[in-house]
Amino acid sequence: MNQRHKVNRTRRKALIAVAGLVLGGGGLVAVNAAANAGSADARRAGGIVCPSVQDRLTGVPEGARNEVHRNLDALRQDVKAADARWASGKAGSSRTVLDSLWSKRSAALERIEVAVERAGAERPRNLQSLAQCTLAAGDTQVKAEGDQQQGAGQPSPGAPGPGQPPAGEQGQAADNGPVPEDFVDITTVRPNVRPVRNGRSASRGTFRSRCGVNAQGQFNSDNVIVAPGVTNGAHHTHDYVGATGVDGFTTNESLAAARTTCTNDDRSTYYWPVLRDRGGVQESDADKQGGGAEGNIGRILTPASVSLEFTGNPRSRVIAMPRFLRIITGDAKANANGGANANARFTCTGFENRVELKDKYPICPQGSRLMRVSKFQSCWDGKNTDSADHRSHVAFADATGRCPAGFRPIPQLVQRVTYNGLAGSTGFAVDSFPESFHKPVTDHGDFINAMPNSLMKQAVNCINTGRRCG
Repeated sequence: MNQRHKVNRTRRKALIAVAGLVLGGGGLVAVNAAANAGSADARRAGGIVCPSVQDRLTGVPEGARNEVHRNLDALRQDVKAADARWASGKAGSSRTVLDSLWSKRSAALERIEVAVERAGAERPRNLQSLAQCTLAAGDTQVKAEGDQQQGAGQPSPGAPGPGQPPAGEQGQAADNGPVPEDFVDITTVRPNVRPVRNGRSASRGTFRSRCGVNAQGQFNSDNVIVAPGVTNGAHHTHDYVGATGVDGFTTNESLAAARTTCTNDDRSTYYWPVLRDRGGVQESDADKQGGGAEGNIGRILTPASVSLEFTGNPRSRVIAMPRFLRIITGDAKANANGGANANARFTCTGFENRVELKDKYPICPQGSRLMRVSKFQSCWDGKNTDSADHRSHVAFADATGRCPAGFRPIPQLVQRVTYNGLAGSTGFAVDSFPESFHKPVTDHGDFINAMPNSLMKQAVNCINTGRRCG
């Protein structure tokens, strides 16, 4: 115990340095790596040590300075908090501390990547390899459940080294996942779907847009909501239905003027990560960004069906969505971000009213089809069509249908995408960011409402009067 206290005193005296951002020539913001003389973000005689991020950033566009600065500061604060947690002796195993820190750093590094790319520069490469931290030389680990006594600076058995994902992601396939543990026989899962009870004032109707299954193969790896004006902003490939020609450079004006695959003149865009058969047949993007170059391998599967249904609220009438409202549901990096925004739902036909899986792919029985379900946020703040985090302007209703204070109920988009030929299979996965390992929990959906106002009015009327339209 005395040795541990000495180490703690050493830590408290140690410095955590993150280089400041200074204006450079040519309108660029250069990272002052010299201030750290090539040091890591955390360098001390004992404690947690992380790879240097600022040394990798030789320059960022001036327009990204504030965002990069905020996230570099967040990296520093996260290391400081993790170090204090480890120093307290109450954190349990080092693996627990380091895995939690990895998740936070990975999310901050992604925000830096997006900010730089959005400002017009090339996206920084391999920043995610800097997410993993280790214990510094001279630190002695306290033996805890799941932790073995180790020599100085050595990670616990099975713990990752620098640039590797946390232990929970070890054992990934050479092509970046998924692993057998990501699948479960759906017939062995107990029913977990609870029907929602409608109140007396419920809006019970539905409205459908029929927009096809992307049989024409409209794909790209852009993300117009999170990274507008950026090519390959998603680093994985999306299916698109609805408005045609959608990519990272799509605007409200181009959506309003777009042709559409929908039969009712709905010019909204609906998109989601493609599902691939990873059984060996390669797609034409096998060596391209968003595809095989980023671990997204295999043949892209065309859905057997796509249902785009707008439903009502269990306790009240709904109001119209504003045109060009943007909604993201789920989290493409849920495994790194802690899962708070995860909203993945996998099931099989015949089981959809009984079982939904949030962090597993289902192994469907013969005669059943794989189904992905996305239930979008159904409450709106009444003011904004987007927000800085692309989430705060919309929210989920609670189990009774009540929206948070200041929010009003809008039609809820329920998206169901089904696939043939996967009964009994474990050879498929959704596209993902390279560091997300094709985990099922990272499934997500994106929607921009571009219905003509008259069509949205028709949808709301159908829903509020209890009719089934479309």
